[in-house]
Amino acid sequence: MRHLAACSILLVFPLSPLAPADPETPAATQPDETKREEALEALLAERESPEALRRAIIKARDAGVGEQAVFEARFLFLVDRRDDGGIAALLPDFNKLDAGFKLSDSGVFATREDWQAVGEYIKALVALRQGEKDAFKRHITEAFWLSPQQGAAFAPHIEKLRLDDAMRALKIDFAREFKTNIGGEAQSLKKIMGERKALLLHFWSPWSDGSEAGMPDFTATARSLESGGVAVASVVAGHSPKLLKDAAESIKSIGAKPPGAWIVDDREDPLQRLFKVRGYPTMVLLTASGEVRFNGDPAEGELWSALAAINPAIRRPSLEGGAETPEP
Repeated sequence: MRHLAACSILLVFPLSPLAPADPETPAATQPDETKREEALEALLAERESPEALRRAIIKARDAGVGEQAVFEARFLFLVDRRDDGGIAALLPDFNKLDAGFKLSDSGVFATREDWQAVGEYIKALVALRQGEKDAFKRHITEAFWLSPQQGAAFAPHIEKLRLDDAMRALKIDFAREFKTNIGGEAQSLKKIMGERKALLLHFWSPWSDGSEAGMPDFTATARSLESGGVAVASVVAGHSPKLLKDAAESIKSIGAKPPGAWIVDDREDPLQRLFKVRGYPTMVLLTASGEVRFNGDPAEGELWSALAAINPAIRRPSLEGGAETPEP
């Protein structure tokens, strides 16, 4: 069993050995198996950028790596980047390769069922993007059946579908007031939003490694959004004196003027429960009418698509030099 460590989502496939050299082919014309293996390993591990992947694909093809293995590498690259749209767009290529699938040509799969599970997974994402819930359930169930060890990769999409359904039924009361982290005065969501077009809620915790590691990116994002007509409120859940003290220290470390509002979630009726927040950091984007446009991990590209729909001028800030760059 091989774990592809470069993949941030747990994709675990038994490694299929490379096809042996053909004994009937003269030695002089046999492909260089060492070169092919090295090129395939480099291809499967490539995560730097789409351009780096394209270069790796060219080298792999030159070394004799087949299109089936190239497809597998493209799939893993997109899964690692959580690019559901890119994965869905692979369906035509999967259909072309499916009938001629050869286990001996695979760089990843040990069984045909694992390959078929990927096809069902791709079809499930296509159905999800088209709003076809029944088709999504059918394909994702089949993917589980074919390759149950991939449940960790399939499950988030089921949770996302259920979360989206729950968010569509929500209505937010902007008159609700929350205490600020520093000072403790009450502040309403309506006051925080003001005349802006939307409100981005940033759920975080000073005890979350993800929140702390992502704070520089969030700070740059918050400043960019405020100038783009989107208000930002960071919400810390929890009420222990130690947590609130650590939260206040984290906020002060940002600088004299930390961007946005910094509030403490309500103890009795927390926003965290309302939005079904399960981890930190989590972003929730609300329109002025209270509609939920995004709920999820800030690393997801859908967040920036949702923000661009509110204001096309919004760009994701780059930490290098502070320049703003479009989201790929």
